[in-house]
Amino acid sequence: MRLARFLTAIFVAGTCAMLSSPGAAQDSGCILDNCADKKPLPPPQLSPSSPQTSTPDASAPPAPTPETPAPNADSSGSTGGWTPGAPQPSGASAPGDFDFYVLSFSWSPGFCDLGGAQKSPEQCHDGVNLGFVVHGLWPQYNQGFPSDCGGANPSWLVLESTQGLYPDIGLARYEWRKHGTCSGKSPAAYFADVRRARDLIVIPPTFRNEQTEQDVAPLDIERAFFAVNPRLRPGMMSVECVNGELSEVRFCLSKDVRNFVPCPEDAHQSCRAQDIAVAPMR
Repeated sequence: MRLARFLTAIFVAGTCAMLSSPGAAQDSGCILDNCADKKPLPPPQLSPSSPQTSTPDASAPPAPTPETPAPNADSSGSTGGWTPGAPQPSGASAPGDFDFYVLSFSWSPGFCDLGGAQKSPEQCHDGVNLGFVVHGLWPQYNQGFPSDCGGANPSWLVLESTQGLYPDIGLARYEWRKHGTCSGKSPAAYFADVRRARDLIVIPPTFRNEQTEQDVAPLDIERAFFAVNPRLRPGMMSVECVNGELSEVRFCLSKDVRNFVPCPEDAHQSCRAQDIAVAPMR
């Protein structure tokens, strides 16, 4: 009898240890477009009991029911209108059906250091002296994001109007296809929103002419933006890093691109490094 109880205790303890392992039952996925620009994700399948994600725009058409599952984009436990543990919405959606925007500013020197010089030589050659540049304005759900929603291609005249807004026209064209088509707006109106969003953000002086590499805490980068953007509050932006180097800053904006809004906790993927390198402008 004692031997049986002893063996039972060992079995239960071992099972609990496996279930509590940090890597157990965690799905990989994308949030805030962390990998939407690398490869498209298939749309998910809603749980039969799951309501559709709500949107502030009551006139927006309902999103079509997805047919195939996608990886879980978040493991924080926040449901955001979805059944706990259900796949997060991603992939094609009804244009205009989203909850808020994320404006992403890429730190151009970091982009160039992290492989961007091969992708965009004109952006990265010496003497360009770029700092923060627009990466994209991305429609977001409270969990997950739509992408590749279909629609007309922008005319050359509209694309030319994006010069000085994006680092190059090729990126503008790509961002329209991947994200702008989900805005529910025409190409001209979408790019006007991108410009309005960019002009809403004041860049801190320390990032306007950075000539020496520095190690900075991500929290101090946020504080620098708070100091010059009075309406910006903690929880409305994030700092992104790759391999210990500053790559982007991101801001959550209302659908009318007039105000900062809190980012859903499950979508706030901020850099967790203690200090990160800020590459100098060149």
